Amino acid sequence: MFKGAGVALVTPFKDGKFDKEAYERLIDFQIENKTQALIVLGTTGEASTISKVEKADIITTAVERANKRIPVIVGVGSNSTELAIENTKQAESLGADGLLLVTPYYNKCTNDGLIAHFTAVANSTKLPIILYNVPGRTGVNMPPEVNLSMSRVENVIGVKEASGNISQVLEIKRLVPKDYMIYSGNDDQVVPILASGGHGVISVASNIIPREMQDMCEAFMEGDVEKALNLQLEYKKLIDLLFSEVNPIPVKAALAEMKYIENELRLPLTPMGDKNKIKLIQEMKRFNLI
Repeated sequence: MFKGAGVALVTPFKDGKFDKEAYERLIDFQIENKTQALIVLGTTGEASTISKVEKADIITTAVERANKRIPVIVGVGSNSTELAIENTKQAESLGADGLLLVTPYYNKCTNDGLIAHFTAVANSTKLPIILYNVPGRTGVNMPPEVNLSMSRVENVIGVKEASGNISQVLEIKRLVPKDYMIYSGNDDQVVPILASGGHGVISVASNIIPREMQDMCEAFMEGDVEKALNLQLEYKKLIDLLFSEVNPIPVKAALAEMKYIENELRLPLTPMGDKNKIKLIQEMKRFNLI
């Protein structure tokens, strides 16, 4: 699908509705600044609060605006396999290039359940699928052995790993075929995961620093590990502040300060607290982002 930095794109709202014009501005900003893929309707996109009709509008807007310049990867996960398949068919019919499929949350199924769920969704589509492991959100960790099983399914091409466990990433790399893609799901672990055999990042920080996140990946892939590490360290405080409250609260506040979107979220998410927001704004000013 891609190598380097793909953006986990926010979904802008205005007066409670999807803000199409702001979304198009964000997509143009991303493509102009070297982002390698648009990942829409994921965690950062507040997918769990978005209706089926709205999802159709969001996917269509992303596909049309990207216009095949970079791939559009759509989050289709659910804790219901039936609904995940329904989401998958919708995304495929609207022109998505690939899918992001999170582990079923809340149900906390067994490894056999994970494999059965992922396989059922994969069998419902011809699109390439990136699995998504984020135990801090879902309450279930996807172990390396599940990646090995799923790597044998033709259209399952990789995983977004957001467990934070580098040892687990290394074990995945040891087990799976060389062409099975591993993407960091944590912006503060891009270089460590690249060093563990990863292929890039699906990034929240790329919403505001897309060029810098791609530069970090490119430097590593071109053999300039020192430059990549220096970029990781340089932006670490900014990245930490982007996660000082629940994602996407801080990154939406940041984009609002950059005049790209309204600072609007859907309940149960609420706007960023003043104390953390002041720190975020100060760090953004240090990089001339505002």
